[in-house]
Amino acid sequence: MNIKQQFKEGLITQNPVTVQLLGMCSTMAITTTLFNGIGMGLSVLVILTLSNIIISMLRKIIPDKVRIACFIVVIAGFVTIVDLALKAYLPDLSSSLGLFIPLIVVNCIILARAEGFCYKNGVAASAIDGIAQGLGYTIILVIMCVVREFLGNGTFGGGILNGGDGIRILPEGIPALGMILPVGGFLTLACVIAAMQYFLNRPKKNAEKREEVSK
Repeated sequence: MNIKQQFKEGLITQNPVTVQLLGMCSTMAITTTLFNGIGMGLSVLVILTLSNIIISMLRKIIPDKVRIACFIVVIAGFVTIVDLALKAYLPDLSSSLGLFIPLIVVNCIILARAEGFCYKNGVAASAIDGIAQGLGYTIILVIMCVVREFLGNGTFGGGILNGGDGIRILPEGIPALGMILPVGGFLTLACVIAAMQYFLNRPKKNAEKREEVSK
């Protein structure tokens, strides 16, 4: 188990959003305020980590033919716990995220990690994988929330700071309201993915240039 490598993959080289392109629906739909991004990201992180642990513990006794159904049952249990906890302690966040919390049951990120990693690895490695992938997802959500909220509403920290209204940075009337609409989600996500791909491919291009020069 290489903890450093797992975190590097979860945060950068195999980031679930910008590299694996998973969980696109929730990524674009709820990233309008910082409160939504942090809430959704941490919810997925908790569910992903706990599901990874349980699935890894049960991997040797789960029949191969029904493994997907078993994965969904385990994930659904933790989603229900998180959903009820949010309704009880953070009703505003629960209302804002709406159906996207229950839909975590079929979130591609969680199912992909269950099938591709936890079903083949031990408990400790699966727990680290859940934390790393969950953090990678959360960071991208937060970045998108900050950009979209600033450009679309002119504020920062919506739902958290200044009584939930956020700190106003741009005067009203200046922000591009389209950024908090679905089209803004597509544009922001495209820019984030492009930036990540440029960052990942730059060393390869530099190496190719050095080889050409050496020849």
